[in-house]
Order: sequence, then structure tokens, then C-alpha cells
Amino acid sequence: MTFGKTRVNLWLALLLLVLVSNWVLYKTNLGSMILTEETNPVVIGSLLDFIVIAPILFMLYKKKFSWKMAIGLIATGCIAAKLIIPASFLQPFDAITWTGIGLEAAIVLFELSLVITFVRYMPKIKESVRNSDLPRVFSFPKAVDQYVTKNPIIYAICSEVLVFYYSFLSWKKKPYEGITIYKNSSLIAFQIMLIHAVILETIGVHWMLHYIGINPIVAIIMLVLNVYTVFFILADIQALRLNPIYFNRESIYLSQGLMQRVEIQFDNIEELITDKEVIQGKLPKGTLSFVARDFETVYPDVIIKLKNPVKATLIMGLQKECTQVAVRTDSPNEFLEKLQSEIEKKK
Repeated sequence: MTFGKTRVNLWLALLLLVLVSNWVLYKTNLGSMILTEETNPVVIGSLLDFIVIAPILFMLYKKKFSWKMAIGLIATGCIAAKLIIPASFLQPFDAITWTGIGLEAAIVLFELSLVITFVRYMPKIKESVRNSDLPRVFSFPKAVDQYVTKNPIIYAICSEVLVFYYSFLSWKKKPYEGITIYKNSSLIAFQIMLIHAVILETIGVHWMLHYIGINPIVAIIMLVLNVYTVFFILADIQALRLNPIYFNRESIYLSQGLMQRVEIQFDNIEELITDKEVIQGKLPKGTLSFVARDFETVYPDVIIKLKNPVKATLIMGLQKECTQVAVRTDSPNEFLEKLQSEIEKKK
């Protein structure tokens, strides 16, 4: 275990220690033995734990620091304090906790306003998508960015809209012409097997939950999640089939269904690595892999080393920074020639 990973685990351990110790203090018999009649100093310490210490430890664990995250964590800490600390102890400090809850409400309202803006601009977004030459999986998020503030909630909604589009509305669409990454692999066969497994599991588990008398709400939740999983896999297959590698004058657009996608500008490419010893070795941290899953071990044809990191979009709109991109295609020679030609044009 590396020092970096040990440090991350240490922050998580300290965070859990802070939360558990406060829960024990206020929710167990052991805590009632420790607390004296003068509880204000103890409550102040707990509030500092929830509002200051816990947010700092969480951000250190995630290695992400922003004012927005800090405000959200402080508000969450106030809510946690309200739930854990008895009302009689917390009464002198109610203004603090209600301020935090007010901040959380303000954040929720802000997120809701973004969703309303998204719906309001949907006609313009659709028009922008129609006028774009890019594949839908790229043109739709770009169109949303033109009209709506960039936000994780909006990215998640974009992801769900793409799931809906590819699972229900894309079956009459023809694939873009281009180099594919899945035809020489077993990826689609694997996904079809996964759909069969989910359907069988849905039938079996649904029947079992009813048979043993589990709360029907649990059975309904399981059913909804499994149905969503089937539609997501179908959408992923369609997105994979309809969106081969796309080139324009400035960039290459790589996507692997709905699971991940990235845009790489040609003038940001430092080197194309094709050495077998390198590409068949362990991919270093920061490498995004566009190698379709197969029943046997396969390796990328090329690793695209970047001058500057780029952000890739993953499932549910999550963002990941990468410094290299490993790619395996169904036409490796054609792909390399095309990529090298476009890079030369930009020099």
C-alpha cells in the first residue's frame, strides 16, 4: 500500500471516528454516563466536529476543495447535529443549526432553479443538437452547456436524457460512418448475456420477496431498479453501435457507449505510444481505457499521451481527469494513419 493511499484511508478513518464518537456520546448509555449537568462545552465541541472538522476530513479524503462543497458539507453537518444531539442540549445553539439547514435549503433551491432552466431551454438545446455535426452523445451535453450552468446535477440529468433517447428513440437511426471499437470484441454479446441475467434475476428475486412475505415496497423498488438496468444496457448498446470514433478538424471524439467519452484536441497530443512492451504492461494512473471488454485478455493498439490533462465524462455525468488515453479499434492501421495525419495537419 502506497503512502498516498494510506493517507486517504487515514482521513476516512478519522472522519468515521469523529462521527461514531459523537453518536456514542449522545445515543448510548455510555454517553449518558460521561455527560455532566454542564453540557454546553461538550455540545460546542460536537458542533465544531460536525461543522468544521468533519467537512475538512471529508474534503481531504476526496482530495477536492471548493467553497460550494464546503458550504454543502457544513449544512449537512448542521442537519446531522440536529439529528444526533438531543434537542434539550442543542436548544441554546438552535440558531447555528437552523442557519446550516437554511444553507442546505438554499442549495436545494439553486439546484432546482438549474433544473427549471434546463427544461425551459430544452427547445433551443434540441435545435442546437439538430444543427450540430457531432454525434448525439457529444452534441447534446455541449448544447446543454451553452444554456445551463455547469453543475453535477445537470450532468446527471444529461446522462439520464441520453439513456432515455438511446433506449427508446434511436432504433431507426443509422450509425455514423467511422472506425468502431467493439465489433472484434465480445462486448455486445456480454451485454446481452447481462440483460438475460438481470431479467432472470428480476423474476426470481421478485417471486422470492413475495413468497417470504417481505414488504411489497422493497419488491417494487427492486423491480424498478432492475427494469432501469435493462433499459440502461440497451441504451449503452445503441450508443456504442451508433457512435464510432469521430474526427473533425480540431479534435477526435472517443466514446464507449454511455459509460465514458472524451474529446481530445489534436494540438494537445504529445505522443502516440505503440511500443508493445508499454501497451501490454500495466496502464499508469490517469489513463482512460477505450478497450472493449472481451472474454480473453486484449491490449490497446495505441496510447495517446496528452500535453495537458483533459476531463472525460463517465456514467451519470461524473467527470474524470486523464493524462493518457488507451485505444483499441477494429481497424488499428486505419485509425493510426488517420490520427497521425490529423496531428500533422495541426503542426
